Amino acid sequence: MTEQTEEIRLRLDAPPACRDCDGATLLLARFPHAWKNARGEDVTGVREAALCPARQRGEPAADELLALFLVDGQLDQANVTVFTALAAAWVQNIPVADGGSRRARR
Repeated sequence: MTEQTEEIRLRLDAPPACRDCDGATLLLARFPHAWKNARGEDVTGVREAALCPARQRGEPAADELLALFLVDGQLDQANVTVFTALAAAWVQNIPVADGGSRRARR
């Protein structure tokens, strides 16, 4: 049996506009996503989510990441470790279609 590592890819350079409000986003995350189909079989794929300050304000994991951008303004060597942890927490808490979160699926 092989252990698979979840890989989260983050794009900070020119992320797309928010799909819900068409506003500016701060980053785009691409990450593995899995669900069960109607027959109960596991289906795996890749999902994308953008961090939108207008739509995600008030969500704890998003708020912490938004605060980092507000306070520090940019990503550099001084805050990369904190950014990595906050981005991972945000991705783990992105809602899935049935109302749960990625964290609840683990």
